[in-house]
Amino acid sequence: MAVARCDCGRRQVLGYGWAGLLRKYVVEPAHMWWPSTLVQVSLFRALHEKEKRRMSRAKFFLIAFICSFAWYAVPGYLFPTLTSMSWVCWIFSKSVTAQQLGSGMRGLGLGAFTLDWSAIAAFMFSPLVSPFFAIANIFCGFALFMYVVTPIAYWGLNLYSAKNFPIFSSHLFTANGDRYNITAIVNEKFEIDMPAYDKQGRIYLSMFFALSYGFGFATIASTLTHVGFFYGKEIYARMRASYGGKQDIHTRLMKVYEDIPGWWFYSLMGVTAVVSLILCTVLKDQVQLPWWGLIFACFMAFFFTLPIAIITATTNQTPGLNIITEYVMGIIMPGKPIANICFKVYGYMSMTQAISFLADFKLGHYMKIPPKSMFLVQFVGTVVAGTINLGVAWWLLGSIENICQDDLLPPNSPWTCPGDRVFFDASVIWGLVGPRRIFGPLGNYGALNWFFLGGALGPALVWLLHKQFPSQDWIKLINLPVLLGATAYMPSATSQNYTAWVTVGTIFNFFVFRYRKRWWQRYNYVLSAALDAGVAFMGVLIYFCVTMEDKSLNWWGTAGTHCELATCPTAKGIQVDGCPAF
Repeated sequence: MAVARCDCGRRQVLGYGWAGLLRKYVVEPAHMWWPSTLVQVSLFRALHEKEKRRMSRAKFFLIAFICSFAWYAVPGYLFPTLTSMSWVCWIFSKSVTAQQLGSGMRGLGLGAFTLDWSAIAAFMFSPLVSPFFAIANIFCGFALFMYVVTPIAYWGLNLYSAKNFPIFSSHLFTANGDRYNITAIVNEKFEIDMPAYDKQGRIYLSMFFALSYGFGFATIASTLTHVGFFYGKEIYARMRASYGGKQDIHTRLMKVYEDIPGWWFYSLMGVTAVVSLILCTVLKDQVQLPWWGLIFACFMAFFFTLPIAIITATTNQTPGLNIITEYVMGIIMPGKPIANICFKVYGYMSMTQAISFLADFKLGHYMKIPPKSMFLVQFVGTVVAGTINLGVAWWLLGSIENICQDDLLPPNSPWTCPGDRVFFDASVIWGLVGPRRIFGPLGNYGALNWFFLGGALGPALVWLLHKQFPSQDWIKLINLPVLLGATAYMPSATSQNYTAWVTVGTIFNFFVFRYRKRWWQRYNYVLSAALDAGVAFMGVLIYFCVTMEDKSLNWWGTAGTHCELATCPTAKGIQVDGCPAF
């Protein structure tokens, strides 16, 4: 409850303050085009503009919406296995290695595919929105991570005793491959019980989970240096109010509206900060976060919001700040998981909210909505949505049996909470146990800290290559924060989510864009909006008509992915229930 108060009292409104201060850097410039907003722009135009064409955008949207709505009933209820079709697992039903290679949900996903739009757009949003150069960067990063580094580390080198554990898992393990008993090392104050921890031993991660943190370290470092080298000059000029760049038509047209006074944003930040400080003081035993921790978190959020917003505005991909906030607080206050979570909420989630608000401001920029009207609508919507979201979350936790406990839920259950599982395990790694016992001298994964250095140097090398070979346009399209952060949504996302996303994105944003450009310009974003809307409406209908009534189907097509052995270890002598012994 303390964390919920912490989140509700600050995250969204504080992020709104950051967004207001950074509008001139990432909203007004024409090349900060925010691809995701174009979907909404296209949808609004399709719904409101009258056209005489035989196939208007409104008619196209309606047809695509009906098709998406009707089809989602199949993978969403009638045939859930279509969400992950792993034919390798069907052929090699008794081979652990084959299922590790072929499983789209718990392995490398070789040959796996999906016919479920919600699986394609679940984590990285619609692939029809991201520009192809960003898709190419994501594919290169994903392929490097999933098909080169991970197999070599797991099968070739057996790094960190990797074969004792599943190749792909967000769970925490003991040295002998058993699930780590988290509750056994937590005392009544929600702090680490050192004797119990020493008795159970060090925490081990799956090979994929460990390497994902290494790539996350590199992503954070590369974000700063990439923005510094490629956008530093422009940022400096805008800070000095001496930027002489040509304003685009949208910026010039928006000048007719009265701008939002700066004190509106300062007031929001001030009031939110004061309320948060009071909560941290009054609820210090529950929140565990001291007042200086709150101030430090706000400073980190503001420092990183601009570079990450620039990456998002130009690529539609958002590098995560969560790892660095968890790391820093874990070093400062180890053994206090609630403090770490609250620091993450203030430092990381306010940044993500700021970027969301900046995208909304860009939408208003494109649609010529008066800034003050946009401000008021966003503020009211934030308060209402935040309250409703918190209430719904508490209702779900109290009404759905075994929610978020994937071992106790039926196959293909929608209530496994993969993101929350990663969030919980991260609070254990960074907050309860602390980075010194995981990535420091007292842990197993200290060598992964070298990824920080590699990530920092990478963009400098790309920039030097660009300066040395200015005629090679493809060099400047190498975006290391996107490439290295390609797997930032994993392990909540799976290999199948990525392969399907890249495939669909390449079809539309490379082939259709190149060979049917007029169709792409007219219908691409409308199609994206229709597919998302159809899935959303059918998902709500399925929940209220079927899930709440506890009506389910039982046949081969509802029995999961049929890749049960993909979660098994492959080391000799490791015994796990349901897995063959080697």
